[in-house]
Amino acid sequence: QVQLVESGGGLVQAGGSLRLSCVASERNFRTIAWFRQAPEKEREFVAGIRWSNERPRYGNSVKGRFTLSKDNAKNTAYLQLSSLKPEDTAVYYCAAGNPILTAEERDSSYYYWGQGTQVTVAS
Repeated sequence: QVQLVESGGGLVQAGGSLRLSCVASERNFRTIAWFRQAPEKEREFVAGIRWSNERPRYGNSVKGRFTLSKDNAKNTAYLQLSSLKPEDTAVYYCAAGNPILTAEERDSSYYYWGQGTQVTVAS
């Protein structure tokens, strides 16, 4: 059973930045991703990357503002959030699994989930 532990959430002013971290207990899966869920909204794909691939993919609402990176040696994925907007306010979840490329943005493609970390952007 893979365990994912997120950290780095918090309260920030609009235009500010945060860095989220997700540490995996082991790396026996292909893809690590971030999703977010705002109150009364569906879970939304934010970004994903394969351990073997250096090119991350992003959801349309965060392209150009968020950056996903990873450190394979530490089993850790980082999500740098920049130019934050109030609409970025949500609980951010780390997820792990083996989705095919065309299914990477579906939350149902992931087996393991972290507990989530709250990001609140004040206007």
